[in-house]
Amino acid sequence: MKILITSATSAQAHKLKNSLNNDEVIMGDYNELPAFMGMLKLPNPASDTYAHEMLTFCLDNNIDTAYLLNKQEADVLLLSGQLFKEYNIDIINGSHNL
Repeated sequence: MKILITSATSAQAHKLKNSLNNDEVIMGDYNELPAFMGMLKLPNPASDTYAHEMLTFCLDNNIDTAYLLNKQEADVLLLSGQLFKEYNIDIINGSHNL
């Protein structure tokens, strides 16, 4: 199972990653990140097409589960949960898992 955790630069993201016990965790953030950090650039949740951009990102990277730690991301993607379910991608409000 491949997992995406958003808000990769936050302490919450790293705490969640350590609690998952999974080797296939991808960290991503829509904010600018230095290349050496090894984190992926995510679409900006302010975009009108954010849900579709994230769906494409998840499909391109074989993501099975996405933990959303940013409220703005969660507000948009949790409304699109059914769309992601159709592609067997679980969307989880990650702040509830901490």
